[in-house]
Formats: sequence, structure tokens, C-alpha cells
Amino acid sequence: MSKAPQGIYVPLITTFNEDESIDFPSYKKVIDFVIENGVNGLLVGGTTGEYHVMSLEERKSLIKAGCEYAAGRVPVMAGVGCFTAKETIELANYAADCGAQYGLVLPPYYHHTSDAGVVEFFKEVAAGSRVGIVIYNYPGATSVEMPPEMIYELSLEENIVCVKESADFGHLCAVVTLTKDVKDFSVFTGEEHFILPTFAVGGQGAFGILINLLPKEVVEIYNLMMKNDVAAARALNSKISGFYGLMEIEGNPYPGPVKAGMDMIGMKGGRVRKPLTQPTAELKALMKEQLVKLGYSVS
Repeated sequence: MSKAPQGIYVPLITTFNEDESIDFPSYKKVIDFVIENGVNGLLVGGTTGEYHVMSLEERKSLIKAGCEYAAGRVPVMAGVGCFTAKETIELANYAADCGAQYGLVLPPYYHHTSDAGVVEFFKEVAAGSRVGIVIYNYPGATSVEMPPEMIYELSLEENIVCVKESADFGHLCAVVTLTKDVKDFSVFTGEEHFILPTFAVGGQGAFGILINLLPKEVVEIYNLMMKNDVAAARALNSKISGFYGLMEIEGNPYPGPVKAGMDMIGMKGGRVRKPLTQPTAELKALMKEQLVKLGYSVS
């Protein structure tokens, strides 16, 4: 089974054509761009990738393409969450067949179950999947609360290898403390604001929409923290922190701002898929301002 992921994983955007079909050549360019700039892994078909407005066949095509384009250069994590354990296992094993190492899974939501039901769901998915399962703890989107003690219990399962924490920072700290001695289990943040402090408290990795646009800078923060050069990491974090709030200013989570920024530096981000709305002119102006401050040439 998969070892725990580590480092900076980019939750990839999905590039769309004007008719909202997937632009696979541009998708490959984005993957090449982030890998060449040092990311440790890819998340294909996650929330930032707008999986929730895709058909199952589109999700599969994105996973297959992501694995092919990565070509073994870095590990691939696939967004495989579905409403039932059976469906999740089927998509996870499809991802395994494509070459993915990990599968990101939300808890069952909408029609809420008990804590015991959530635990049983993840245990069933882990037991039936040929990828390492990554818990996606995102109560702001699911309204499902996963207490730190629940995540610790699940961390002891052989094929549950990581948690992506998109709850509050206190929750992440508690999970880090509880799981610090668990072999082959890592704690990632899913929030740009928490990237630097996550490593400071002992977390092992980070996701963030902004990594699509600024992979080099975010990877450097990670590398500096691994060298224990906190002062330099803090200085770089301060330089790019003006982007953080813009990632969520018109929705949470929302790939529109980072897609607009990528268009500005010549790396296609493209449109977001309906019912999401396109970023406003005001937001684009703010993104442009931050890129110029950082020394990028923008169009």
C-alpha cells in the first residue's frame, strides 16, 4: 500500500475551452509547469479542478490524462470521493489502474450519518481501494464535523495515509499532536494562510489553489522550512501573502482568481465552468497588482 505523501501538492485547476469542454493540451502544459517548478505531487480532479461540475466520465478522463502527463515524475493523487463507499472504491481503483498513488475522499455528506457511520465509510473505502486513502476534512463545505480523535482512529488503518485539513488551524494542530507517532500517516493543510505555520507545528505537507500560479515560491517556503530557515521562509511568505485572501474573495473555494492570474503570465487558466461565475474585472485588477509587485511581467 502507498506510503504517506509529503511536501507541496498542487490541487490542479482544470483548463476548459470556451464551450466548457476540457482543454487537455493546456492541462498538460499546466502539469509540466508545476512539476518543472518543483512541486512534490499533483492532485487531479479535486475541488479546485471543478470535479463537482463534471460527469463521472469526465472525472475519469481527467484522472487518466493527469497520470499520463505526470509520466511518473511525481506522485498523483486523484479526487475519488463519491456519495457511497462502493462508488468511491470503483473510482479509486480506476485511478490506481491509471497510475495514481493516492485517492482524496470526502466524508459522506448531505444526508448526514453518525460518527460511527463516517468511520465505517472510510474503513470500507480503505479496505477496498488500491490507492492510499487521503481523508478530506472540509466541514465548511460538507457540514460534517470530524473530531481530531476520529481522524486519529482512522489514521491507524493500514491504507489511510493522510488527512487534508481544511478546518480551523486549532483542529489541524490537534490532529498533528494525536498522529505524530503514527507510522505512514501525514497531515496536510488545504489553506494558503496555514502553509508556513503547518510546517512550524509539525505538519508534513500542504495544498493550495495558489500553487497553480506560484509553484516555485510555495515550494521554496517548504524547502526553507525543511532547512529550518524560518526567517527566510517568513519573509517569502510575507511577499506572497497578498494573494491569499484573493483566492476566496469571490467564493470559497474558487479557482477563478488563480485562473485569471495564470492567463496574465501566459499560462492558460481559462474560464470556470458554470454555475461558477467568471472572476470580475475588479478581482483581475487585484491579481495583476500582486503579480506586478512580485516582479512578474503580466498582460
